[in-house]
Amino acid sequence: MLYEQQRREIIDVCRRMSAEGMTPGLSGNISIRVGDHVVITPSGLPYDALVPEQLCIVDLDGSVVEADAHAAGGRPVRPSTEVPMHTLIYRHSDAAAIVHAHPLHATALGTLVDETPAVHYMLASFGGPVRVAPYARFGTDELAENVRVAMAGRSAVLLRNHGLTCWADTLSKAYDKALQLEWACELALLTMSAGRPTLLSTEQVDEVAREMKRTGYGA
Repeated sequence: MLYEQQRREIIDVCRRMSAEGMTPGLSGNISIRVGDHVVITPSGLPYDALVPEQLCIVDLDGSVVEADAHAAGGRPVRPSTEVPMHTLIYRHSDAAAIVHAHPLHATALGTLVDETPAVHYMLASFGGPVRVAPYARFGTDELAENVRVAMAGRSAVLLRNHGLTCWADTLSKAYDKALQLEWACELALLTMSAGRPTLLSTEQVDEVAREMKRTGYGA
């Protein structure tokens, strides 16, 4: 079995993601890149019962390298339907791990705006306000292409009527970004519902980004 350590790391974050309410039911998916391979969650299996053998390995074109045909009661184990999105992000960034989830506030905000309002300086940790990729059905090349456009200069995207996707150089950082983005989306919804929030300017966000880069804060 290839990449046992990475498989176990993904399972740990899957269970944390479910326990912390970051994604309902069987939704969402997680991956780690190892060279030209991607370790990714399977499709349609409960997180609390996942075992390492059930995770799948694909290459950067999305072709299956390894999947246990007997790990789910004899049913073939299939990689996540979002393989096209994951592999595209890896091909167009220096990401080493990706978290895709459907948290309530990020999903809600993604139906209302084209990018996250600059309500807090922590948005600088994503490269600036996070863009919303236009809607396309899950698992499609169209969705992946929409993400490619929205991700330019960022380390996260919102998906219209869908959820969020974040990436980083480690899985723990990618999941932390997902938590931060969900918090920023909740803050935006709260301030928008109360009135017209004061927003940071592009210059103010860029200033924070430079300071984060200098100090490593929020990286």
